[in-house]
Amino acid sequence: MPETTPSAEIVTIPCRKDNYAYLLHDKATGQTAVIDVPEAAPIAAALEAKGWVLSHVLITHHHYDHVDGLADLLDGRKGVQVLGAAMDAHRLPALDRALSEGESVTIGELTGHVLDVSGHTIGHIAFHFPQARAVFTADSLMALGCGRLFEGTPAQMWESLSKLAKLPPETLVCSGHEYTSANANFAQSIEPDNSELKSRSEMITQHRAQGLPTVPSLLSVELKTNPFLRAHLPEVKAAIGMQDASDVAVFTEIRSRKDHF
Repeated sequence: MPETTPSAEIVTIPCRKDNYAYLLHDKATGQTAVIDVPEAAPIAAALEAKGWVLSHVLITHHHYDHVDGLADLLDGRKGVQVLGAAMDAHRLPALDRALSEGESVTIGELTGHVLDVSGHTIGHIAFHFPQARAVFTADSLMALGCGRLFEGTPAQMWESLSKLAKLPPETLVCSGHEYTSANANFAQSIEPDNSELKSRSEMITQHRAQGLPTVPSLLSVELKTNPFLRAHLPEVKAAIGMQDASDVAVFTEIRSRKDHF
């Protein structure tokens, strides 16, 4: 599913059982990055279909279902730069450049900003490319959800999600898995009266019935429907009986409910 702006094109690539990788292509120079490599074959096929040459690999975090295909993808390809988090470098494939929050990466004429979005793991990063109107979030912010907290604390994840929520609302959220149907069912258990959530859930059902991806999604839509981004809102606090609780406490309760849903 290509997404285009005047300067960039993004291709969503289904991988494995429910993963996604993304190609980010700079129209001006032809440079092309892949964000995460769950498996090599679908990514190689997408590059060949578009006639693009891979120049960069951007890794969001170390989990096997985001890096397993890297060696096979790089086999026979020369000059590809592999970038990932400095904080995660000890458990990532060999990096050509280790990144920290606040640094930038360039794909041709496209500039991407590195965000620390720890929570799912410590050292998870996201890449925000304003010219492409996209943020690649993998398992931090997801369509109608967020990643399970394997390493970080609820406070860390809430800080990460709050950081992402401040990006421009027209930003495409390019997340790492097709979990949206299950996330929609859970979201409705938190906000059963959210009319925008009901409409979105119906659209998700239609998309999946046709075998279509439900990602990327617009941040503006996530802000209206994703309970993990909405823990600070009075109506969400009231919906779960935590009117006087802190934002972090409400997020913690929502994440706990999802873990046991």
